[in-house]
Amino acid sequence: MLILSATLAIFVYGLIAPILGALLPTYGLSAGEQGMLATVQAVGLILASLTAGPMIDIKGNKLGLLIGLALIVISLALAPNAGSYGGLLFVYFILGFGGGTVVTGANALVGAVEPGRRGSALNFLNLFFGLGGIITTYVASEHVNAANVCYGIAALTAVALLVNAATKMPSPSGVASFKVSEVPALLSRPALLLLCLFLFLYVACEVGVWNWLKTYLMTVRTADGAAIFDQTTAGHVVSYGFAFGILVGRVVVSRVLIKIPALTVTLTAAILMAITTYAMLQLHSYAAVTAAVFCAGLSMAPVFPTTLAITGDAFPRGTATAMGVVITLGWVGLAVSSKIIGAMAEGNDYHRALMLIPIFSVLMIFVNLILRAVMKRPVAAAVPV
Repeated sequence: MLILSATLAIFVYGLIAPILGALLPTYGLSAGEQGMLATVQAVGLILASLTAGPMIDIKGNKLGLLIGLALIVISLALAPNAGSYGGLLFVYFILGFGGGTVVTGANALVGAVEPGRRGSALNFLNLFFGLGGIITTYVASEHVNAANVCYGIAALTAVALLVNAATKMPSPSGVASFKVSEVPALLSRPALLLLCLFLFLYVACEVGVWNWLKTYLMTVRTADGAAIFDQTTAGHVVSYGFAFGILVGRVVVSRVLIKIPALTVTLTAAILMAITTYAMLQLHSYAAVTAAVFCAGLSMAPVFPTTLAITGDAFPRGTATAMGVVITLGWVGLAVSSKIIGAMAEGNDYHRALMLIPIFSVLMIFVNLILRAVMKRPVAAAVPV
């Protein structure tokens, strides 16, 4: 039941993660307003991650998951009746807060259940994120009413909420071993700071694709000025390409990590991300773009769960808090990149704006190389004392 609870929770997050990008073209907002909407969602994610980690360490996974899932249900029920741009800002803030709590809780739960195979377990768990992404992006691209999309996901989230409520979960580790006074020492560790920077760059890349790729593809033209993608075909590329690539990649990597070090996997992923995301922004045919986007999804697949696995292994004391800190910096990356992309895309120049993604991918390579050197230090240097 523990694995089922965590799987349903991360599946729900997979359903809501692409919802902004899937529905954004229907809102009729300017590029700046789109960027602000994504930023507000990121602020919700940030605040959730800051509070969810310590709460889970002290109170346990169950409370965090129930709160997060309940907030998702409430926000999705309100979304079709937001009524204005201000209403959308409120809804996406609550959705971000609920989603951030669920992500931290589900990953911490599985990491605690399978501490000896944390990397494989987290990649297996997060393949259901890819499945959720496929469903939402596909359904939204088929001209299903936005209200029905929101209500349908809210109903599935309610099922996950009931399953998590009925599941007996482990006692909180923080009651016995974690003290709030340890947080400053935790934050002073170079390994944690580098992991934060790595996920900062990565989340900006992945969620940048979820939020902006569909809108960008609808602006791509052939040499004679004809549109290549409409709302349906652009949504299919995100679904069949990116989301399916993430799902397949996590199936594969959950086995690869049994034999290959996690830092090697993330370094390889960063290199491939730089190549594939650059390619997807340069190509101008349906088949070629779809292939490049699929390969980008494959490349990104292992990064988020494997980075959390590295964090959990390096910080066995206060694990949920360490994960929460790293995830929080990931959402900060989303907030920062959303404002940058929104500003650069004014005038409908989404190509120029999304070049931020391959640039951040290159920076990830350098951060990973530095992290490898830091992680070679004695284990005692990477764990709070």
